[in-house]
Amino acid sequence: MFKKLFLVLCLVSFAFSQTNFSEPKPSFENPRKVVYSLYVGDVDTVSHTIGSMYNILKEYPSESLKIVVVAYGKGLRALKKDYDKTTLERIKSLMEYDVEFIACKNTMETMKWKESDFIDNISFTQAGIVEVIERQVDGYIGITAY
Repeated sequence: MFKKLFLVLCLVSFAFSQTNFSEPKPSFENPRKVVYSLYVGDVDTVSHTIGSMYNILKEYPSESLKIVVVAYGKGLRALKKDYDKTTLERIKSLMEYDVEFIACKNTMETMKWKESDFIDNISFTQAGIVEVIERQVDGYIGITAY
């Protein structure tokens, strides 16, 4: 229900949007690609970062945006099952809109965390910062959590 309502609001918002998209315009064939670096774990920062993702999702037509969040360092805590319940629900909601969350295994090893400590449906990479670099080389626009 929430997903359908959000999608309708996004479409209405897009129809009345004043944003002038640069060429080439975002499309299914040529989506905008964004990679977030999430390395801060406090609830307020994570909440603001999630809010910015919702703002981006509202501005772009469905299927014309790809968001990836790479969590490493203290930011990896935000993907743990024992993190703030409200924030985890918002993260799971973003996953329903195909936002991809990737966890850093180097941080996990340092903190002695296991994959089972984390929410379902996230991906894992050995070095989070390397994942961010490679995504940027692949054309993703880098955004840092604030």
